[in-house]
Amino acid sequence: MPRVPVGEWFDSLVTWCTDNLSWLFDGIGSAIESSVDGLTDVLNLLPPLGLTLVLAVLALVISGWKLGVFTILGFLLIDSMELWEPAMDSLALVIVSAVVSTVLSVPIGIAAARSDVVSRIVRPVLDFMQTMPAFVYLIPAIFFFSIGAVPGVVATVIFAMPPGVRLTELGIRGVDPEMVEAGEAFGTPPNRILTRIQIPLAMPSIMAGINQLIMLSLSMVVIAGMVGAGGLGGEVLEGINRVDVAKGFEGGIAVVVLAIYLDRLTGALSEGPSVLRALFSRGKAATGRGQVAGGGTAGRGAPVMAGTAGQIDTAGSAADSSAGS
Repeated sequence: MPRVPVGEWFDSLVTWCTDNLSWLFDGIGSAIESSVDGLTDVLNLLPPLGLTLVLAVLALVISGWKLGVFTILGFLLIDSMELWEPAMDSLALVIVSAVVSTVLSVPIGIAAARSDVVSRIVRPVLDFMQTMPAFVYLIPAIFFFSIGAVPGVVATVIFAMPPGVRLTELGIRGVDPEMVEAGEAFGTPPNRILTRIQIPLAMPSIMAGINQLIMLSLSMVVIAGMVGAGGLGGEVLEGINRVDVAKGFEGGIAVVVLAIYLDRLTGALSEGPSVLRALFSRGKAATGRGQVAGGGTAGRGAPVMAGTAGQIDTAGSAADSSAGS
């Protein structure tokens, strides 16, 4: 059987893009580089102890005291291993990659959930992106963006997007059809049904997708170090090149600390801040007897949410008609 030159075709495509779309890649590269450098500067504004306390307070408010204590111990350990600056470089790279991945994956997931045609088109593309070895993404990224943090971010975004798209689509499709039908019965437009009913109810699944893409972004840190992205990936890569077990292990420990912090933080966001959860629980316990005495309202969630969306739409229409008269 004759050989099919798939690799040569792809190489020709990359060469054509490099020759004819250099202006586009230069703009994307400048935007990504500015974002990473700016965020790195912001993270380095405070001394290590000061930023550790800020991150610990954030963890305390969102997740609870356990993550707050872990944050203090973990980030102080990173500083004691003299890996603070590489850790902040990696954190900035992960945050930028996660933000770009989220901005791209959530709308695609919503479009796939609302259209079977889009879903059938997107699914094989996601399969390709998710199963292709991560190292392969670095090759065209280097051609388009040279060496540095930019190709690392681009490869990370491509590698991390699929779970965000899949779980967003799954969450939107998993919304109870009765909720959507109730909104339609109140005359709510499709866009308001999406923003007032479907997205809020699908938020746990969407947040799970964001959590997964953040973890995948962090897993690309070491691989991104191979193209000059620096950070903890550069430290681990240097340990591999020198066969320095201590250096490689310390870099790996720092990556684990960042992974646990980001994982627990984003996981807690889907449930709401810890402080607000505690206040809500107290308020719910205090008003529980009144709800029971009033006949119970536990089963009215769907009409209330849909009715609220419909009333808002009706009120807007009434205001427009009165203004016109």
